[in-house]
Amino acid sequence: MANKILIVDDAAFMRMMIKDILTKNGFDVVGEAADGSQAVDKYKELKPDLVTMDITMPEKDGIAALKEIKSIDAGAKIIMCSAMGQQAMVIDAIQAGAKDFIVKPFQSDRVIEAIQKALS
Repeated sequence: MANKILIVDDAAFMRMMIKDILTKNGFDVVGEAADGSQAVDKYKELKPDLVTMDITMPEKDGIAALKEIKSIDAGAKIIMCSAMGQQAMVIDAIQAGAKDFIVKPFQSDRVIEAIQKALS
């Protein structure tokens, strides 16, 4: 059975890019969210195996959503997506329980490697 993945990014283009990489590699994208609040709601509803989470988003950022999801499900697997130059936020995210991080622009082999590592 394919792993179920939730994609969270405020940019539709970025969600589409990640979705494309994942579906081509046999993953099942079960949902998408455009901000941290939607991410938490979708997580509760869909119970995905893994979440790709953008760090900087309006309303609720990725780190706040990460912490909220981890409080609901301590075993949640979340990979943060960051732009270059967000090292401090990436460190905060890892300390808050993120499994890994991928840097934009996405390189498909790095995305797949991070996801396989987080799921294993």
